Amino acid sequence: MTTSSQSEALNSQTNDSSFADLWEELNWRGLIHVSTDAEELRKLLAGEPITYYCGFDPTAPSLHLGNLVQLLVMRRLQLAGHKPLGLVGGSTGLVGDPRPTAERTLNTKETVAEWVGYLGAQISKFLSFEGPSAARMVNNLDWTEPMSAIDFLRDIGKYYRVGTMLKKDAVSARLNSEAGISYTEFSYQILQGLDFLELYRSYGCVLQTGGSDQWGNLTSGTDLIHRAEGKSVHAIGTPLITNTDGTKFGKSEGNAVWLDSSMTSPYAFYQFWLNTDDADVIDRLKVFTFLTRAEIDELSQAVADEPFRRAAQRRLAVEVTSLVHGADATEAAIAAAAALFGQGDISALDASTLEAALRELPNTTAPASTPVVQLLVDTGLCDSSSAARRAVQEGGVSLNNIKIESTDDLLEPHVLPSRMAVLKRGKKTLAGIFVE
Repeated sequence: MTTSSQSEALNSQTNDSSFADLWEELNWRGLIHVSTDAEELRKLLAGEPITYYCGFDPTAPSLHLGNLVQLLVMRRLQLAGHKPLGLVGGSTGLVGDPRPTAERTLNTKETVAEWVGYLGAQISKFLSFEGPSAARMVNNLDWTEPMSAIDFLRDIGKYYRVGTMLKKDAVSARLNSEAGISYTEFSYQILQGLDFLELYRSYGCVLQTGGSDQWGNLTSGTDLIHRAEGKSVHAIGTPLITNTDGTKFGKSEGNAVWLDSSMTSPYAFYQFWLNTDDADVIDRLKVFTFLTRAEIDELSQAVADEPFRRAAQRRLAVEVTSLVHGADATEAAIAAAAALFGQGDISALDASTLEAALRELPNTTAPASTPVVQLLVDTGLCDSSSAARRAVQEGGVSLNNIKIESTDDLLEPHVLPSRMAVLKRGKKTLAGIFVE
């Protein structure tokens, strides 16, 4: 996404004026799972501009859909006139937030520093850095690296009570597991609390947002500020997004849906949203788009009346893919899907989009001299050579949407300049061919 298109996208975003206030809209969208005093927060967000933050640890070279929830919450607060701080965890990323089951593998300092750069660039795409509510980026390594161990223990550690730390959900889960918990990960909540204290002192920051699974870490900061400064600050925990069947949202066979186009292609990203279940699509529209309540209600009715048209899923896929990757990438993903299923010119697709689409399908790599019958078997579209020959004879096989007429036909005449081809059996069973 270019800088100009990014700026255009940000300028088009608004909160829904049909709600009495921001707090009401956040609740309607299902973005508040747990918080400090709700009435105080309602007043705070409806009042004079405040400074707030959300932290992102570099545990991978890209953010994912769970992080996108937080970015959009940050943006909604910014649109209401509040000032965001996007924090990248240059120090907390070196330690690792305790996972429920086992100790994290620590990454090298060089890797963490590199990933900090990647995450900072991604965060910056979703916030405005201009105007009276301009965002700032901060790195917690800036205030933890100069601090000695003695300073940390004396100035910060003295405010923490071990009994309270042991009761935090993430810590408690690990203490009761076979893996136990190291002092390193046990200390994570202190480091995150220190972040909030530092941002409170330096920027007057009075609100932290994050996932509800981080509630123990979020309240570590509110408690520290109360003890060290005698002031009350706030935290909001968003719900963990799950599908109606209980599965973790955004994960498929252990693979996250990433915001980086090199890790999850715009085509795969678009298809992910397009395949949203009817039972989940309206909730996703509320969380991941800036569509108004009226627009979402209309799409909800469409799901009820004509679910087969999948109007809500198509709108969701367009909105979120455009948000993350831009309008051009979204149009390319739509064109690729249409071409693959015989409604467009495959040869007109750019090579990167076509490759991304074919990688999502059963695929094989083969020489140009390979018989089409063999390709059908190699890709799993047919379970035997005899079944493959029969499929060709029945007229149900095509390459790049051109029907294969003979069981003796080879791949070679059908290879695109990009050294790829789309093999199809019937109308909807596809495979990708990459030519050696």
